[in-house]
Amino acid sequence: MAANNEGFLTDEQREVLKVASHNAEVLSSSPKSPKSLLSEHPTKVPAAGKAPSAGNAVRHVRRSHSGKFIRVKKDGAGGKGTWGKLLDTDGESHIDRNDPNYDSGEEPYQLVGSTVSDPLDDYKKSVISIAEEYFSTGDAGVATSDLRDLGSSEYHPYFIKRLVSMAMDRHDKEKEMASVLLSSLYADVISPHQIRDGFVLLLESADDFCVDIPNAVDVLALFLARAVVDEILPPAFLTRAKKTLPESTKGYHVIQTAEKSYLSAPHHAELLERRWGGSTHITVEEVKKKIDDLLNEYIENGEAFEACRCIRELGVAFYHHEVVKRALAHAMETRIAEALIMKLLKEASEEGLVSSIQMGKGFSRFAESLDDLALDIPCAKALFDSLVPKAISEGWLDASYLKNSGVDGNAHGEDEKLRRYKEEAVTMIHEYFHSDDIPELIRSLEDLALPEYNPVFIKKLITLAMDRKNREKEMASVLLSALHIEIFSTEDIVNGFVLLLETAEDTALDILDASNELALFLARAVIDDVLAPLNLQEIGSRLPPNCSGSETVRMARTLIAARHAGERILRCWGGGTGWAVEDAKDKIQKLLEEYESGGVVKEACRCIRDLGMPFFNHEVVKKALVMAMEKKNDRVLDLLQEGYGEGLITVYQMTKGFARIRDGMDDLALDIPNANQKFLSYVDYAQKKGWLLPSFDPRASATEAAAPAVPVPVATA
Repeated sequence: MAANNEGFLTDEQREVLKVASHNAEVLSSSPKSPKSLLSEHPTKVPAAGKAPSAGNAVRHVRRSHSGKFIRVKKDGAGGKGTWGKLLDTDGESHIDRNDPNYDSGEEPYQLVGSTVSDPLDDYKKSVISIAEEYFSTGDAGVATSDLRDLGSSEYHPYFIKRLVSMAMDRHDKEKEMASVLLSSLYADVISPHQIRDGFVLLLESADDFCVDIPNAVDVLALFLARAVVDEILPPAFLTRAKKTLPESTKGYHVIQTAEKSYLSAPHHAELLERRWGGSTHITVEEVKKKIDDLLNEYIENGEAFEACRCIRELGVAFYHHEVVKRALAHAMETRIAEALIMKLLKEASEEGLVSSIQMGKGFSRFAESLDDLALDIPCAKALFDSLVPKAISEGWLDASYLKNSGVDGNAHGEDEKLRRYKEEAVTMIHEYFHSDDIPELIRSLEDLALPEYNPVFIKKLITLAMDRKNREKEMASVLLSALHIEIFSTEDIVNGFVLLLETAEDTALDILDASNELALFLARAVIDDVLAPLNLQEIGSRLPPNCSGSETVRMARTLIAARHAGERILRCWGGGTGWAVEDAKDKIQKLLEEYESGGVVKEACRCIRDLGMPFFNHEVVKKALVMAMEKKNDRVLDLLQEGYGEGLITVYQMTKGFARIRDGMDDLALDIPNANQKFLSYVDYAQKKGWLLPSFDPRASATEAAAPAVPVPVATA
C-alpha cells in the first residue's frame, strides 16, 4: 500500500514521509523522553526546492498555545512542509470523528457563545406572530395578554413599529385594528414614552417604507394623526419630532401631511375615526344613535350608574364630547331632564369617565350649535348661560372654559384687545429668546402701556419657555426677576402663576412634564425673591383643592423645603452664571474686599456686571452696607452711588438690599453694637441720593414687609 501511495507523491513529499517515519521509529525505540530526543536531533524545514535530510523533523503541523489546530494556509492548501490538498478527493477537508486517528485539536476553532441569539431578534420574531394572530382573530385581549407574557417591556417600541408597518401594507380593516390595539395597550401595557419612541422609529424608517409601499407617507400620516386623536400621542410630539428630522426625509413629510391634511381639517376627529371603519367597527351615525338611546333610557329610569356603564362600553373615549353635547341638548329639549343630565355629567366627571378636556370640548361644540338650536328652543342660549356657571361651581367643568370660549360676557372689543396683546407678547418673547436683551423687552412692554395684562404676559413667557430648552427656561426665570424689579408687582406675578396653574391640565397635553417644570418655575421664583413663601399659600388657596395646579404648588413647597434647596433650584436650568448661590456670595464678598482695600470703583462695577446676576444685586447692597458698618469705612457707599448712577443697581434692588439689612438687624446688632444707628444714617443718605423707593420704611418689621397684598381682579388669559 505504501508503494502505491508513493506513486502519486512528489520527490519532496516522499522525503518528508521518510523523515516522519524515521522520527517515529526513534521515539518508539528510545528509552529517553521525546523532548530530549528532539533536542539531540535538531530539525530543519527544507528550503524550497530541496528535499529535507533524514535527520530533520517536520514542522508542517503547527498548534497554537491554546492547543487548537492552525492551518498554514487558507483551506489547508499548499505551504512549505505541508501535504497540501493533493490528498483531498472532493475539494474540501473532512474530519471523521469515528476515525481511530481522530484528534479533537483538528476541529475548527469556534468562538464561545457565538451561537447565542440576540434577545431583540427573538422579541421581533415573537411579536410578528402576535400581530399575525391578532389580525386573524381580532381579539385585542389575547394580543394584550400575549404581549404582557412575552416580557421584554424595554422593546415595546419595536412592537409598535412592527404592528403599524405590517398593517400599512394591508387592508383598511387591519389598519383600523392596529389603531384600536395601540389605544387598548396605551398606559396599561405600553407606557406613553414607549408609544412616542415607537412612532419615532416609524418616522425614521419612512424612507424605507416608501420603497415597498407607494402611499406610505399618507398612510403613516393617518396613523400619526389617529394616535393624536385617540390621545395616545400629545400634539406637541409632532412639533418636537419635526425638529429632529431633516426636511428632506419622508418622516418630515409624514408629519407635515398629518398636520396640514388631517389634524387641521374641520371635525378632523370624526373624519379620522371613520377613515378605516371606526374603532368600534360601526359608523359615526350608529355611535350617535347609541348615545341618544342610552340618554333616553337614563332620563326614564334615572340610574346614573347604569348610564355610565353604557358610556364606558361604547369604547369611544375620544368621542365623549359627543356624549356631553347630546346630553346638554336633551337638557334643553326636556326641561324636567335638566337636573338628571347635570347629575349624570357630574358623576361621569368625578369617576374620570369623561375627562375635563372632553367635557370642555362638549360644551364648546354645543355652544357652536346654539344658533341653530335657538330656532326650535328660543331660550336655549339663556339656559346654556345659566348651566355653565353651575357646572363650574360644582367642579366638573374647568373654569378655563370661560377663558377659551369667551362666553363670560366680555365685550368683543375687549377680547380683540387681549388677542392683539397676546400676539405682541409672543413676538416680544421670541425676540428676547434670540437677543437676550432685557432692557429692550421692558421698553416694549412699557410702550404697550397695558399693565392690566401683565399676568397674561407671565403666562405666555413661562408656557413658551417650557416647550424649549433649559437655556430659554433659565432666561425666562431671569427675565421674571428683572420684570419684578422694574415694572411688575408681586400681585402680577401671583396672578400670572394662578393663570398658569388653572390651565395646567391643558398645558400637560402639549408639554409632557408640565407639572414638574411649573413647580420648578414656582420654586425658582421664591429663591429669586420674586415671590415670598406666603405667596405660594395664596396661590394654592385660589385653586381647587384636588386639581393638578394644587399638586404643583405642593411640589414647589417640597422643593423649597429640601436641604440646599437654594443652590440646587438656582441652577435647575443651568443657572444664570452656572454658579451656586454660595459661589455668587463668595465672589461678591471678594470684589468688595478688593475695592475696600484700595481698588478702583469702575473696576468694582465691572466685576459686579460680570457676575451676570442682576436679580441678585441686592446681595451686593447688603454686603456693602455690612462691610461699611464692620470696618467703619463709608467709602463703600461710593461704590453703591456709582452702581446706582450707571443703572447697574436699580432702585428696586437697592431697596431690597436695605430691607435685608433692616430685617436682620437683631442678629447684626450682636456683632456690631451701633449697627442700628449706622443703618439709619445710611438710609438717610440713600434717601437723599434717591436710591430708595419712597415707600421704604427703615423701622418696619419683616412680617409687615412680607405681608401679601390683597388680590385684585385680573384680566383673564
